[in-house]
Amino acid sequence: MCTFAVKPIYTNMTTPIAFEEHIKSYQQQQAKCANLIHLAHQIWLKCAVELLLGKETIRDKSSLDVWQHYYQENQKMDTLSLDKLVDFAEKLSTTSLPSGPIDLMEWAEQPDPITPLAETSLSQLTANGGYSATVGPKDVVLYGFGRIGRLVARELIDGIAKGSPLRLRAIVTRDKLDRETLIKRANLLRFDSIHGGIPATVDVDLENNGLRINGLPVAVISASTPEQIDYTVHGIDNALIIDNTGIFRDATTLSRHLDAAGTASVLLTAPGKGVPNIVMGVNDKQLFQADEAPNIVCAASCTTNAIAPVLAIIEEHIGIRKGHVETIHAYTNDQNLVDNMHKKSRRGRAAALNMVITETGAGAAVAQVLPQLAGKLTSNAIRVPVPNGSLAILHLELVQPFSRDELHNLLKSSSQHGPLSQQIDFSNDQELVSSDIIGTTAAAIVDSLATQVSPDKHTVVLYLWYDNEYGYTRQVLRLAEKWARVSAPAYC
Repeated sequence: MCTFAVKPIYTNMTTPIAFEEHIKSYQQQQAKCANLIHLAHQIWLKCAVELLLGKETIRDKSSLDVWQHYYQENQKMDTLSLDKLVDFAEKLSTTSLPSGPIDLMEWAEQPDPITPLAETSLSQLTANGGYSATVGPKDVVLYGFGRIGRLVARELIDGIAKGSPLRLRAIVTRDKLDRETLIKRANLLRFDSIHGGIPATVDVDLENNGLRINGLPVAVISASTPEQIDYTVHGIDNALIIDNTGIFRDATTLSRHLDAAGTASVLLTAPGKGVPNIVMGVNDKQLFQADEAPNIVCAASCTTNAIAPVLAIIEEHIGIRKGHVETIHAYTNDQNLVDNMHKKSRRGRAAALNMVITETGAGAAVAQVLPQLAGKLTSNAIRVPVPNGSLAILHLELVQPFSRDELHNLLKSSSQHGPLSQQIDFSNDQELVSSDIIGTTAAAIVDSLATQVSPDKHTVVLYLWYDNEYGYTRQVLRLAEKWARVSAPAYC
């Protein structure tokens, strides 16, 4: 995200550029973008290499989408023309490469990008943190079908079309399986008041008590406890269970999933106790450091995923003495729509009418992901009357003095290159508000214009926007792909 440059349309005050020239230039740019998309398809079909522009794939986008994204990304770089990107893609289309994503914005600016890419071996790619999909497809079961569960379902279905080996096979709910319930579940997947409709067909399969999404059968299983399910009856085996109910939060209760036939591993979409809390890009390397990989992990919380990557960068390069995290969080289904009884203080008051102070474990949870910050952070939360889109405010005392520009250069560079480029985005957009970040794939967006640094350069206040639903969902799936050893190798 960035501020759009305002470019004059007049050569001087009296001689306007002919409007037809603008039309001609616009059409030429669209043609180049269409050519780029065509080349991306060719390269994908040839060797399963995914071309990215910034952090976004271009293979399934329109020429207008690609142009807009190129324009935004080039405001950060200001060096790459579309002609150069197309020329680079044309050269890639004649080169044999191991499967993996290649960011055009990162590689095209190098003097000779083709040679190092062509000489890269699969073993080198996997050493950079990726895993080839030679283990085959992975069955996925969604245990629970709430806000996060439905977004995960959307992404899994979309991923299958893009060649992802993660395959949605079943959804588990406590519903009584009848026609009316299945139709309601299908409609909740098809339509969403925040994220819009799903670009897929969703049909009810009454004969098999399930759904058909883009023609793919997805079983819907009714169960009150996880251990009573036999997934093999549905042709599912060695499955990854993604538990998004929030009911089971510790190693003992989560292990009940492993008693179900056909289950291999469990991923919790919430903070967990007694199981590894993983934030992709920060501590995911520990997944495979032990002699035997864990069969239960959790993806921490949306807030922990938003703040941990930025805290990791600052801790590594500057050092943090202590700090406070305040989250301005969208209201959730846990709160009441109107005033009523609630087991937690204040959350019983009408969510859409009140700002509600409540607790958050994000400060303590960060210590599980970044042990070097244990005891250094306090945290609190305020739930506010918006349905999605949240803001984390980091008030940090730094070990080394650091200027505002130095801090921004560090975070901006981390958002463009390196292991946290998928997790951190950087914005200098002076009009940015919470609704603008809905649908963001990054775990957090640094609002650079809001940054405050004390005169002695030892205290900093950072504002991080995050889509607490979709941004978190993307982190969950990045973790699922890596843990299942099916994530794409990385060209670094």
